[in-house]
Amino acid sequence: MLWSFLAVLFSGWLYVDASYRGPQWQRWLFKPITLLLLVGWAWQAPVLKPTDYLIIAGLVATLTGDALMLLPRQQMLYALGAFFLSHLLYTICFAANMTMTFYWPIPLTLLIIGAVTIATIWSRLDTLRWPICTLIGMTLVMTWMAAEQYFFRPSDDSFTLIIGSALLLLANIIWFVSHYRRRFSADSAVVAACYFAGHFMIVRSLWLY
Repeated sequence: MLWSFLAVLFSGWLYVDASYRGPQWQRWLFKPITLLLLVGWAWQAPVLKPTDYLIIAGLVATLTGDALMLLPRQQMLYALGAFFLSHLLYTICFAANMTMTFYWPIPLTLLIIGAVTIATIWSRLDTLRWPICTLIGMTLVMTWMAAEQYFFRPSDDSFTLIIGSALLLLANIIWFVSHYRRRFSADSAVVAACYFAGHFMIVRSLWLY
């Protein structure tokens, strides 16, 4: 387990570093390698419930989306679909392990965040308007499920899930705003760090039962 953990961290660091200052090939190489190592690390978890395999499937869907992002721009739609599927699988896994509850400040806060994000980039989205909005909506629902679980059943694994989900939401927000509205220094590195850390924390929850 220790070597797998260290391999994930080292590969993730190389990916984030490449996003900031490394050559493009290094970024393309270590992003899929990091996700494959995360899949392997998740598979080694001491106890895997049937619903936990949804997290592994979500990582595979994410890996597919990243591969599609390397293709010409017309494949962006399919990549967004793969990311949507990944977050949907995560959401189903979170929801299956909790008693459904409702604490209204959580969805209200996320709704405001989603509305502000979409309003910021809406006029620049063109033909990808609805796919991107759908992905943002799915990520918000995923974060909502993780937050509800932590609020009503606080534990180490539920805390890890909410941190991971929030980081993936932040990665999407920064990615879309920087790509469609305004670029800023080191935006790719920030997105890469949030993206990797988000998936890392979700997989880490499998080791905390």
